Amino acid sequence: MPSVDALSRFRDRLSLPLIAAPMFLVSGTELVVAACRSGVIGSFPTVNCRSPEQLEQWLTDIDIRLNAHADASGKQSAPVCANLIVHRSNARLEQDLEVLLRHRPEMVITSVGSPAPVIGPLHDAGALVFADVASLRHAERACAAGADGLVLLTAGAGGQTGWLNPFVFVRAVRAFFDGPLVLAGGITDGYALRAAEALGCDLAYMGTKFIATRESMADIRYKELLVASTADDVLLTSAFTGLQTNMLRPSIEAAGLDPDNLPLRGAIDIGKDIDIGVRESRPKRWKDIWSAGHSVSGVTDVMSVDELVARTLAEYRAAATRVQPG
Repeated sequence: MPSVDALSRFRDRLSLPLIAAPMFLVSGTELVVAACRSGVIGSFPTVNCRSPEQLEQWLTDIDIRLNAHADASGKQSAPVCANLIVHRSNARLEQDLEVLLRHRPEMVITSVGSPAPVIGPLHDAGALVFADVASLRHAERACAAGADGLVLLTAGAGGQTGWLNPFVFVRAVRAFFDGPLVLAGGITDGYALRAAEALGCDLAYMGTKFIATRESMADIRYKELLVASTADDVLLTSAFTGLQTNMLRPSIEAAGLDPDNLPLRGAIDIGKDIDIGVRESRPKRWKDIWSAGHSVSGVTDVMSVDELVARTLAEYRAAATRVQPG
């Protein structure tokens, strides 16, 4: 694999080697804009928009606001990164891809499937394509398909999660891939971020802590539950999506369900799970079952994105003094 620094085009625009993770029903325009202004890559799933038309509106609004910020501050923002669900049950994939191509994104992350069908068009539009993977086999396939970078979904990530230990996963992938790696799972603070770099990663996801920011679209009760919860409150289950997912036990109990005796989920249908209209037709108690990663133990209050990034940057700098050569 080539050793060219794929991130060189925007590395100097980052205050931290960090991505505000793309989170379903959480990552919206306010969160993305705030993250990018703070020097953190702002990402969002395209299916957070109700339609391709709304996706067009979101991207236009984000561009306008970030360009205005650059004009006023004299400093270009961190990149905006769309997340495409490439599973075959996502009926909107082709339409959302067309919208993205018109906006020529700097970076796109694919999830729940092979990135192969979208890599060519996205490369032609100038985008870096990162593939979200949870196993060595899928990492190898994404590399073979031409992905520029990999997001390694490891044990402890919020929502849909991986199962491999991050130390093992990163080092095993580094044996055959020298492109950009993103560590997803367990990034609680700047110390963990620094450790991810030492392990061999170029960037990391931070998700759960961004849910509890004032700019996220999450319900205030969700944010407050994150503050009140610890890693012991996270339950790994496939009952809700058919995929291994980390969910908050207290929210499951509040919905009248027994976390230790959940009904079995049938066949995976990503299309229904990511359809906002379908989800809103479900009983309210089901809509209030929320996810979180192991890093929930680090959520101590609800703050702004600017405050979270400043705190993480201070931790990241402090972490550098903890490990001295020799």
